[in-house]
Formats: sequence, C-alpha cells, structure tokens
Amino acid sequence: MAIEIIKIVGLALIATFLALILKEQKPNFAFLLIVFVGCVIFLFLVDKISEIINMIEKLATDAKVNMVYVETILKIIGIAYIAEFAAQITKDAGQGAIASKIELAGKIIILAMAIPILTVLIETIMKLIPS
Repeated sequence: MAIEIIKIVGLALIATFLALILKEQKPNFAFLLIVFVGCVIFLFLVDKISEIINMIEKLATDAKVNMVYVETILKIIGIAYIAEFAAQITKDAGQGAIASKIELAGKIIILAMAIPILTVLIETIMKLIPS
C-alpha cells in the first residue's frame, strides 16, 4: 500500500512540475497532461476499487443484507466519485460554472437513487415505533 501511494504521489508531482513548465509555452498541452495523469491515476486505482467492492459484497452476503440495497449504495458512491472527478477536471479547465452544474447533477441523481432506501428505512422505523 505505501509503495502505491508513493508511486501515485511521484507521478502527480512530476506531472505538476512538467505542467508548470509547459503552462508558460503551451497551456493546452499542460492541461492535457494534467487530465491524462488524472486518468492514469484513476486507472491505477481500478484494481483497488474492485477489491473494495468485492469485499463489501462479501460482507453484505455474510450479513444476509439484500443485495439490491448494497448495489444501490455502491452506485451512489460511484456517482459521487465520478461527479467529483469530472468537476475537478472542469475546474482545472477554468470552467467553474460547468463544474458546479456537474456537482449539482451528481447530487440530484444520488438523491433520486437513495429514495427507495430512505423509504424502506422510514417504513422499518415506523414498524418499530409502538402505535
């Protein structure tokens, strides 16, 4: 684990220094470099994300939790990360207004996906409260 973060930080620092140098001569290339390195870092983490998802699914199966809820929660987490990643890239491109709209869209989609889980949770609480 420690070696992986060192690789990621090293790659990010090298890209940052190169981008600072390129920004003066070729700002478009500097931006493309930053986007490329961001995507490489994300791809580097895909294996870890896969391991985490498998572990959560195994825990849910062992706990006899309905997999529909687990899948929904994992989708919500995925949407949050994707929206954040896209918003950061958009901000790096100098488009803060579009980044805000991406973040808003992510929040609304998350809320829409969470409604069935919230409904079941409220129904469960209502059953526990004595009438």
